[in-house]
Amino acid sequence: MELPKDPMMLFSVINMKLRDFYPSLDALCEDLQVNKSDIVSRLREAGFEYNVEQNRFW
Repeated sequence: MELPKDPMMLFSVINMKLRDFYPSLDALCEDLQVNKSDIVSRLREAGFEYNVEQNRFW
């Protein structure tokens, strides 16, 4: 799956998928065959961090 380049769109898409379809970021990345560290670093640069307990970026 090609993820959005825009950080706010990426934030929105990832959180929606985590909320609706995946129990963890690891499960999302494995299923969609995307690089977890790439997502985490791109969203960190935009000011977001992943919260494991809530299974979302904020």
